[in-house]
Amino acid sequence: AVDQEFDEIDLMIRTFQNTMTKARFSSVPVISAPSGMALGGGCELSLHCDAIQAHAESYIGLVEVGVGLIPGGGGTKEFTLRASDEYENGDPELNTLQKYFMNIATAKVATSAEEARAMNVLRPSDRITLNRRRLIADAKQRAIDLDESGYTQPTERKDIKVQGQTGLAMFGAGVEGMKRGMYASEHDAKIAHKISWVMNGGDLSAPTHVSEQYLLDLEREAFLSLCGEPKTLER
Repeated sequence: AVDQEFDEIDLMIRTFQNTMTKARFSSVPVISAPSGMALGGGCELSLHCDAIQAHAESYIGLVEVGVGLIPGGGGTKEFTLRASDEYENGDPELNTLQKYFMNIATAKVATSAEEARAMNVLRPSDRITLNRRRLIADAKQRAIDLDESGYTQPTERKDIKVQGQTGLAMFGAGVEGMKRGMYASEHDAKIAHKISWVMNGGDLSAPTHVSEQYLLDLEREAFLSLCGEPKTLER
């Protein structure tokens, strides 16, 4: 980044995103078994697996904002997808999206597997192991269970609902309010606007359904642009 070799960085992010995507679209069940710290990329890999078998004492979260970046390995896309899946008829959708937005924007880290479940990093179907020595065995059994229950290879989602300009306006007002209230620096606000841009699907005139790859491209573009920011390099 200091040498401004942005083509190299772009290739690196693409490779990382492709690795996460291969974990998701594998022909066999892929299980994540986090224990201790699974921050940033470790969290992103877990989000893309078929299931998570987490040790009870796991510290999981997307912390990239702390170094002046956004999650670039599919983490931002995955939280947008999960928010979209939670939308129900008649519900204020922006409230659901805001919950996921704040998890990334504040670099929130779960201090236990149960807290990770409350943050929606762990899904209702994901499981928790209390005894660390049992973790790999439990994860292996989870893979066998998925396989025997008729596992089918996932396909790319193209039905992720994004809010477009409506969401950009609401989140933008909130971010500016935080900045004026001295709760966020100028650069923090810039990063938050980038997260909002990705999670709302860019400058779309109305709520729209988009694909995972569309969001990954936005995510990579935002990550790359922040790599050129002096304030990010300082961090």
